[in-house]
Amino acid sequence: MTLVSEEFPAVVPYRAEEITIPADVTPERVPTHIVDYSEAEQTDEQLYQEISKANVICIVYSVNNKKSIEKVTSHWIPLINERTDKDSRVPLILVGNKSDLVEHSSMETVLPIMNKYTEIETCVECSAKNLKNISELFYYAQKAVLHPTGPLYCPEKKEMRSACVRALARIFKVSDLDNDGILNDHELTFFQRTCFNTPLAPQALEDVKNVVRKNLTDGVRDNGLTLKGFLFLHTLFIQRGRHETTWAVLRRFGYDDDLELHQDYLFPLLKIPPDCTTELNHNAYLFLQSVFDKHDKDRDYALSPEELMDLFDVFPYVPWGLDVNSTVCTNDQGWITYQGYLSQWTLTTYLDVQRCLEYLGYLGYSIIAEQESQASAIAVTRDKKHDLQKKQTQRNVFRCHVFGITGSGKTGFLQGFLGRNLVRQRAIKEEHKSYYAISTAHVYGQEKYLLLHEIFPDFDFLSETELSCDIVCLIYDVSNPCSFEYCAQIFKQYFMDSKTPCMLIAAKSDLPETKQQYCMTPLEFCRKHKMPPPQSYTCNTAVAPSKDIFIKLTTMAVYPHARLRCMCTCNRCTFCLCQNFLNSELVQTVRTKLYTVIFSRHITHADLKSSTFWLRASVGATVCAMLGFAMYRALLRPR
Repeated sequence: MTLVSEEFPAVVPYRAEEITIPADVTPERVPTHIVDYSEAEQTDEQLYQEISKANVICIVYSVNNKKSIEKVTSHWIPLINERTDKDSRVPLILVGNKSDLVEHSSMETVLPIMNKYTEIETCVECSAKNLKNISELFYYAQKAVLHPTGPLYCPEKKEMRSACVRALARIFKVSDLDNDGILNDHELTFFQRTCFNTPLAPQALEDVKNVVRKNLTDGVRDNGLTLKGFLFLHTLFIQRGRHETTWAVLRRFGYDDDLELHQDYLFPLLKIPPDCTTELNHNAYLFLQSVFDKHDKDRDYALSPEELMDLFDVFPYVPWGLDVNSTVCTNDQGWITYQGYLSQWTLTTYLDVQRCLEYLGYLGYSIIAEQESQASAIAVTRDKKHDLQKKQTQRNVFRCHVFGITGSGKTGFLQGFLGRNLVRQRAIKEEHKSYYAISTAHVYGQEKYLLLHEIFPDFDFLSETELSCDIVCLIYDVSNPCSFEYCAQIFKQYFMDSKTPCMLIAAKSDLPETKQQYCMTPLEFCRKHKMPPPQSYTCNTAVAPSKDIFIKLTTMAVYPHARLRCMCTCNRCTFCLCQNFLNSELVQTVRTKLYTVIFSRHITHADLKSSTFWLRASVGATVCAMLGFAMYRALLRPR
């Protein structure tokens, strides 16, 4: 009642009515409901209900009444603990009222009680009559809920709890942008601005490091803050009652009250319409590149097992399994290369975007890239139907499903895409094999990702997911006479009437070719169904297998509407040179400006009947034809 009226009431009732303090008058900007209890007016059942609903409980005793103090431990704390869960105890505030009636403090009596019961956050002595510490009391009550000490600090051991240490260690690791084990001045300034929206003055920065130097021998190294020094600072904040500072840091980096990363932080809302795919955008690739550079300490453009574990140190578990090394490109030592690293991230984004959001959250993408959430790293492509209608696409990841009977060479085909010949493939353990392979391929000068997915041979039933792809690859073994029939049946049953382009691969072309037991040869089959001729392939080579066939697959996936007359994708023949020229930025700019000029003038019905209009159109068409022929001759001459 004194808090509200700011004066001591002449008549004090047994129980005050419920009071609500609005958010705009409290330091923490949180509305607070204050509920009073009186044994004289309320039943035990009403008390139990209020305890179950409370976020914090203030136990009030009289500093001049010894029995009142004893009742705190003999009655109130046991009663509250019986009615609350052991794992989620309600924080308690001990309030010593009527401090105006005594000259001494009751803190010496209360201190043993605080040490015995860890749920007690603090003790405040106040006087309602003199308005002493009344507003402070409710500030500490709010603080006990919003910034509890219990999850952070163990008063018995006088040290931070293990969960808090783990969380702060991850925060240190994410903030250590160059991964040298210390936070330099630039990193500390960025950390301060990120958590508190204010930069740290140079002198304040030195003062902080001097405090650490005085208390720890290894808290500062090379004029930077070490992990031990970082943890010491937060221990000091908590011990001095400034645990709201530590909580501000933890919550900025996504932690909840249980020191677990919040689900809203790990999985921000991302709307993906049907028939759309997900890819990483340019900013996400830049961030992932910085993470790779940060952990590639020997600068060999590959991550050793130790460097990879160091990268995953901010994760609660190892996110990549043993099959990753057979899914992406590796070096001769079997270490994931830079290209393989980005390919794996691309694969995760395409197949399971929620998992990708989670992983980016562990790496601190939204903090380091200064974005609202990880969702800003994802580009949602438009529906494939629109791409087919407009005959162009902005996608960078294309999916190819590989069909064939067991033993036809599908796995070898996938591994060949990653540059592994038959000798290197035999070194892969059975449990480490993958049904996916992803890498890059250049289509007319543009880098695209091709994702190969080996489909388990089951002619009777193929799910919608197994049929949904950008291009179909049908593989048969040239040395197995029964191999082609499966490919022909799969094509006729599932893909003959679809718009998905298909390619036939004659695998194991290094072996003697046998006649296929089918009514027509593979070449005749392709001609009948207007498919490209069968493409020979083998991974039984001395060096890495050729990638030409994968460039052809990617080209067909990027341009499914076009019946490509040239299948070489060599970037040297006339067709490829013309395609590169037509796709160049210069031609695109000229075409855009030409369209603007043509359509900026409103063409009326009278214009269409005018001979002058058609004369101009004819002249323009003739000029364009002559220019096109001249360019063709110019490109053909060097050949």
